[in-house]
Amino acid sequence: MKTSRPTMVAMVLVSLAVAVPYATTVKSESTAIEKRSRFDNKTRRERLTHRGAIDLELGGDRRRRPTEAPTGFDNETNGYLEQGPDFDTINEDNVRALASFNDNRFIFEEMEQIDDGLGPTYNAQGCVECHQNVVTGGASQIAEHRTGRMQDGEFFESLGGSLVHSRSTHADIAERVYWEDDIRTFRISTNTLGNGFVEAIANATLLVIRKNQPAALRGTAVMVPVLEADGQARIGRFGWKGQHASLESFSADAYLNEMGITSPLFPEENTSSGRDVSAYDPVEDPEDDGVDIVAFADFMRATKAPARGRITSDVTAGESLFNRIRCGICHTPSIVTAAPGTRINGGKFTVPEALGNKIIHPYSDFLLHDIGTGDGIPVLPTAEYAGTANQMRTAPLWGLRTRNRLMHDGLSFTAQEAIQRHAGQARGVTARYNALSEAHKQQLLLFLDSL
Repeated sequence: MKTSRPTMVAMVLVSLAVAVPYATTVKSESTAIEKRSRFDNKTRRERLTHRGAIDLELGGDRRRRPTEAPTGFDNETNGYLEQGPDFDTINEDNVRALASFNDNRFIFEEMEQIDDGLGPTYNAQGCVECHQNVVTGGASQIAEHRTGRMQDGEFFESLGGSLVHSRSTHADIAERVYWEDDIRTFRISTNTLGNGFVEAIANATLLVIRKNQPAALRGTAVMVPVLEADGQARIGRFGWKGQHASLESFSADAYLNEMGITSPLFPEENTSSGRDVSAYDPVEDPEDDGVDIVAFADFMRATKAPARGRITSDVTAGESLFNRIRCGICHTPSIVTAAPGTRINGGKFTVPEALGNKIIHPYSDFLLHDIGTGDGIPVLPTAEYAGTANQMRTAPLWGLRTRNRLMHDGLSFTAQEAIQRHAGQARGVTARYNALSEAHKQQLLLFLDSL
């Protein structure tokens, strides 16, 4: 699905080039790398800087009553796209990007190779490596590694950015963690099922949710750029820091930062801890013409929301307790998406009938909160985002029963452990949970097991 493939001659020349290892790092080289890295990070920050105030996204036709969004773990479309040909009949030769749900699913599952532009530093070969439980698009056990440090009260990313890649196409450019970068965290892969409905939530709706929260529990609505709309501002909702607001931006970011594949929205390769990797990269940038980015986004837009498990009287009682102890203030049970016809994402996407005026149950407000588990890494190392260093996006609880690694770092293994880690803004909620009888705690846990 890429725009260019290297010739065999080119591959041979690149092989000869990469046979020459980097010289042993000395102080002068380290200084040069750091200067280059700061330049690269500045360029990246400029690309990720939003412009202007947000649009409330209040258009569309709301004369009809909202209806429930379709749910299921069945690899079937929610109606945004047609299902398309039988998935088992699709291959690299007959796949048609953007034509159907199954075509886009094939591209989402496709394993990238070096001659597609994979790397030179990367974490995964395909979207499905990180998003596959229990069907394509779900969450997984895969975690990425981020590091940085504080210096004179200011956060500094690691050389080349806070993301430290775990894989590389050549031994000489494998990224390592610097001793000085003592802020270190994992961020586990998130669920993408139902994300089309999340994208279709109007900015105004998230602001109303925030306004109605008690001051002590109020979340932060992070303004981020919609990259395909030339940086138009929108409230972020994807990623552990809410760092993206549109699925195309989210996809382009992952294509570069998780697979090392450049696109029109991210046309330049990452460095390897500040080192230039051009000698190890056989494919001309941008390596994808942007079609794959839209295919990824459209696949997610067409997925159903995660389905609920069995609902019993104890589950219903547990949900009442969940709301009574105020978990539902941040883990918002129900949200209605924008009306069909509403222009969102800086005007680049119009909410269709399949996604508009739908009731979803994500159990998240998609805002950032400080619950004492923050990883110390802001959205970007700029003054605007400094307050996000110890905040995390409220984890959507839909699909919770399919996961056994919880919280942003995946280091909580039971719901009980995850609840006990809630401090900061959530300390009162945790205290109320701890004050419940054992029977009531069990009912609340049964409710969580039904999500």
